Amino acid sequence: MKGIAKRIIPCLDVKNGETVKGTHFVNLRSAGDPVGLGQLYSNAGADELVFLDITASVEGRKTFTEMVSRVASTINIPFTVGGGINELSDVDRLLNAGADKISINSAALLHPMLIDEITHYYGSQVCVCAIDARPDIDGWHCYLKGGRERTERNLFDWAKEVADRGAGEILFTSMEHDGVKHGFANEALAHLADIVDIPIIASGGAGKMEHFRDVFTLGKADAALAASVFHFGEIKIPDLKQYLLQEGINVRPTV
Repeated sequence: MKGIAKRIIPCLDVKNGETVKGTHFVNLRSAGDPVGLGQLYSNAGADELVFLDITASVEGRKTFTEMVSRVASTINIPFTVGGGINELSDVDRLLNAGADKISINSAALLHPMLIDEITHYYGSQVCVCAIDARPDIDGWHCYLKGGRERTERNLFDWAKEVADRGAGEILFTSMEHDGVKHGFANEALAHLADIVDIPIIASGGAGKMEHFRDVFTLGKADAALAASVFHFGEIKIPDLKQYLLQEGINVRPTV
């Protein structure tokens, strides 16, 4: 087993102060307290944690800073926060609240220079560019505001631009695969990995341990993000890492 270890990343989609999970970005159901879940995942051997305030952009408000501080104070793994980040002062506020990285999505599509500004002031490692996309009749297109608005941006063209502007990582969610647990969008992921030279975090589709194996081998992803399979106890992170090690995937073992 060689190379940089693949990462397992639970995602907390937060709305109104509680963790939620849906299918295809809708039909949300409660999954519990973000602070408790964050601590649980940190202790269970997750490599990182992502916190997304999923309605901040569409509701036009800022990410719930106090909640970010509470989560950050209970974990000891890298922490990425996204939702409602539109300017450098938002980045500053969340880094001061305990975030290690910032995820931008809608704001980056609307104002691509924001990527350049964040990487210039804080470094590429702080800037994660999230891309929500789905395969339409005319190809993969990027969507805004939690999947509510289609743009004319092609997934692969936008990913290349994001990398060229200095983003440190891409968090790609296939809206088609989100919440249905039939596996990740491995073909699109592999193409992304071939055309950009920054890490790709895969999101959307995790349902069983084999899907994680496949996203690292077939999808060439650097990290795999999942929510409901972890939140509802369907897959335990220590068990998943043990399985991946047995399959020859380089992951950091849980202590």
